[in-house]
Amino acid sequence: MEQTFNYSFQVRGYELDSFGHVNNAVYINYLEQARWEIVNMTGLLKIFEVTKSFLVVVETNIRYINELKIFNNAYIETSMYREGFFIIFKQNIFLKDTNKKIAKASIKCVFIDSNRSPLDIPIEIKPYINE
Repeated sequence: MEQTFNYSFQVRGYELDSFGHVNNAVYINYLEQARWEIVNMTGLLKIFEVTKSFLVVVETNIRYINELKIFNNAYIETSMYREGFFIIFKQNIFLKDTNKKIAKASIKCVFIDSNRSPLDIPIEIKPYINE
């Protein structure tokens, strides 16, 4: 069974653009926060501190499907997959009330050490990765 993580949020007024909907760049912040929640839930933050490693984004692809407006309640569903040394975060944003899909994204990340050299995926996070 595929493991997924959910992160809920509400659209804030300052995230809107002149058209009255969420600015496209704000979606990157939503997606990033959802990934940080996973880092916290899985204990990965402690691994970062102990090993002096970091998870960095190397590629972001977002498909905008519908718009979000002020005070919309939404959630992000995130699944992780392995691709060589990379972790691919598949993320979908939905309206909470209707489950209408708002956007879908694929975020490619790699672990690096303090010298900026790529690392293998830590064994501690492997149980959360879908094969």
